[in-house]
This record gives sequence, C-alpha cells and structure tokens, in this order.
Amino acid sequence: MASIRTDLALEAKEIQEGKGKKDIPGVAVEVDGDEDIKITRVRIEEEVGAKIMGKPKGNYITLEVSRLKENDIDLMEDVSRALAKELITLVKIKDNSIILVVGLGNWNITPDALGPKVIEKILVTRHMTEFLPEQIDEGVRAVCALSPGVLGITGIETSEIILGVVNRVNPDLVIVIDALASRKLERVNTTIQIADTGINPGSGVGNNRKELSEESLGVPVIAIGVPTVVDAATMANDTIDLVIDNLINGTKGETKFYEMLKNINREEKMELISEVLSPRLKDLMVTPKEIDEFIEDISDVIADGLNISLHPSIHMDDVHRFIN
Repeated sequence: MASIRTDLALEAKEIQEGKGKKDIPGVAVEVDGDEDIKITRVRIEEEVGAKIMGKPKGNYITLEVSRLKENDIDLMEDVSRALAKELITLVKIKDNSIILVVGLGNWNITPDALGPKVIEKILVTRHMTEFLPEQIDEGVRAVCALSPGVLGITGIETSEIILGVVNRVNPDLVIVIDALASRKLERVNTTIQIADTGINPGSGVGNNRKELSEESLGVPVIAIGVPTVVDAATMANDTIDLVIDNLINGTKGETKFYEMLKNINREEKMELISEVLSPRLKDLMVTPKEIDEFIEDISDVIADGLNISLHPSIHMDDVHRFIN
C-alpha cells in the first residue's frame, strides 16, 4: 500500500480485496443510501484489521455522489443533510458543548483550500454565547472556527497552533476539514469521507505532519475530507485501462492480448507505473480544471451540513440567512 496514495478507508479496503482478501478480520462494512448518495461505513474494530488496512481503529463513513460536480442545488442540499445525519450519529454532542471547527490547508492553492473555504461559511457563535447569552436561541451551540494555514506560511506546525487553541478554549469536540487524495479519478470531487480517528495535516498531497487526534489533542476529533487530487501514477493507470477498454471494444476478432493486459492486477500495474515515473514525476499531483468552482460548491455543502448538525435549531431552509 505504500506505493498507492489514498486517504480513503474505502479504497484501502478495495486494495486488500484486490489482493484476494474479501473478508478482512476485524473490519466491518455496511453499505447504505441510494443511487444518488451511496454511503459506505467501514468500522475497524481490531488491531489486526487496522494493521492490514493501514488505518487506525475507528469509524470511516464515505459518501459517494457521482453527480456532485453537476451543481445540482437540490442534490447538494440532500448531501448536506446526509452529512449532518452521519455526523449526528457518529458523535453525541451535548447542548452546552463547545465545538472547534478547523479548516486545514493552504488558501493560496485551490485544491488545498477546502478547509479555509469551509471556515468562511461556518456559523460561529462561541463569542455570542459567552458575552450575549440572552440573545442566543435555544438549540444554538457554542461553535468557534480556525484556519491555521500551513507550515510554509506561518513557520509553525499546524498541530502546535491547534493544540494551543484547544488548551485555551477547552472545546468538547474538534472537527477538522481537509483536502484528501484518492487512488481513483472517478472519486475526485465526488466523495466525502467522515472519520472519528483524526487526520494528518497535508496527507492528501504527501506532506504528513503530526497527527490531529484525540490522543494528541486530548479531545475527540472528527475529520471530514474530500479528495481533490490524484497522483500521476493513478491518472496513468486509469488512462491505460480506458485505452485498453477502447481497444477491446473497437477490435474485431482476436482480443485476448488486450484482455490479458486488462486483467493484470491493478496494484501491480500501479507499482510498475510508479517505478517508471520515478523520480521525475513521482510526486506529481493532478486535479481537474474545474477545481475552483468545485471548491466553492463543496465548501457550501460541508458548511451547511456542519451548521445544521451543530445547531439543532438551524435548518437547511434558513441556514444561509445566518451566514450571508
């Protein structure tokens, strides 16, 4: 797995299945949803499963929405509601809880700007609950937000900034949002992952830093991520598969050679491609050209889902009245 870059637990499971491990010990999988929003819940229950998957024990919920890039307002609101529902199920938040929402990433680089963009749209209320409690409606929790930037901008490790704020604010829950990497082009800009295991800042672009987790921060951490990039090896692998499919469909008569190429194990192809690309293109990351518009749209989806899940009295119909 070290040669295949992915931040999605669902894809880690698929990698193991590609190696013939259909039932991974210590890992439970549940599939839900419909054709518009497919929900896969992966629960790593034992250390043996965590070792095989290469992921910490915990819950990983993946929302796959193939039409998420189509800017369908009704669908986007449905995704926000689905995200809110999964969050409410995953973590129990008390009415008097303080929640810190952290947007990871570099706001100067569009594929990495998801976290900061979401923070711009979060309904922050901690200052009001502290100084103007009489003006706060019942069902509005104390929420604060932070976009700490990246090491190259601040000169400070992201984890150090967040830990300092946590020690000062004493939140009951930290929610971090970050851009991720996928091993499949089809999942870029169409997938949302929620996990209760924390996250490594910069993991999506291969810049792993100190993890943000309950162990490091002292409070529960929920991570929400969207894959916005794939590496060059993934793109090359998917392109080869498409070319082979076209050759099979367009060739009359003998196709055994092409079918043999198609049936080569995906992970073996990925390792071969990575070796060919290394070292010149080893760290090349690719993102779709419409990424600017997508980051704006998906940040709306995630922020709306967070706002209606963190504030029980705020509903989708009126959430934008409190932000705009």
